[in-house]
Amino acid sequence: MADANNEHLVRSDDPQHPANLICELCRKFYTLGWVTGTGGGTSIRHHDHIYIAPSGVQKELMAPSDMFVMDFNSRDYLRRPTSLKPSACTPLFLAAFTKRGAGCCIHTHSQWAVLVTLLVERDFGADACFEIEMIEQIKGIPKGYGKQGYLGYFDKLRIPIIENTAHEEDLAETLEQAMENYPDTYAVLVRRHGIYVWGDNVQKAKTQCESLDYIFQLAVEMKKLGLPWTK
Repeated sequence: MADANNEHLVRSDDPQHPANLICELCRKFYTLGWVTGTGGGTSIRHHDHIYIAPSGVQKELMAPSDMFVMDFNSRDYLRRPTSLKPSACTPLFLAAFTKRGAGCCIHTHSQWAVLVTLLVERDFGADACFEIEMIEQIKGIPKGYGKQGYLGYFDKLRIPIIENTAHEEDLAETLEQAMENYPDTYAVLVRRHGIYVWGDNVQKAKTQCESLDYIFQLAVEMKKLGLPWTK
C-alpha cells in the first residue's frame, strides 16, 4: 500500500538521486518555457522504482518530497503524497519504460513542438509524421531502439504525430501505436499539445529533448522562409 510518508525513497543528499534530478530538470525546463503553468512532467526509472513528478503543481517550485514513487513490477504506489495528484502522464511514461526500456521520459509543452504539429497536415489515410533532413543537430538523435550509434547528417529524422485528446491519460493507446508504427523513434509529438521524449538514461533523454526542440524551432523558421524540410 502507498505510504505518503515513505520519506526514505525521496530523501538523499546525492544530486543524482531521481527525486533530486527531477526537481532540477524541471527548473531548467521552466526557464526554457517547456513546463510553464504546471504543464509537462518528467519521470525516471531507477531499478524497480519509478519516480514521477505530480500533476497540477508549479514544476519550477517542486521539492523531492512532492515525488510519487511507483513499483515498476506491480504498478503500486510506494509513495503517494496525499495533498498532490498523480501525474496524468503516468500511462505514457510507463509505455516508454515498458516498450522501449527507457530510463527517463520527458513531457514538455514546448511552443516549437506545438507549432511543428500545426505545420504538418493531418492525413486521415496515413500516420502524420514530422520529417526533416540535412540539419546538423539530427546527429544528436539515436538511430533507433536497440541500434548502435546516432543518425547522420544525411539521414532523415522522422517523429510521429498523434492527435490530442481531452484527457492526457487517453493518449496512451495512440502513443503506443505510434511506437509500433515507428520502432526507431525516441519521441512522439502530440498535435496542439507538446511532445514526449525518452532515452536510455536521464542524460540522453535531456540531450535528445534539447536537440529536438532546436530542430523544431529551426523548422518553424524554415517554413516562414519557404525553405523545404526535406529534399
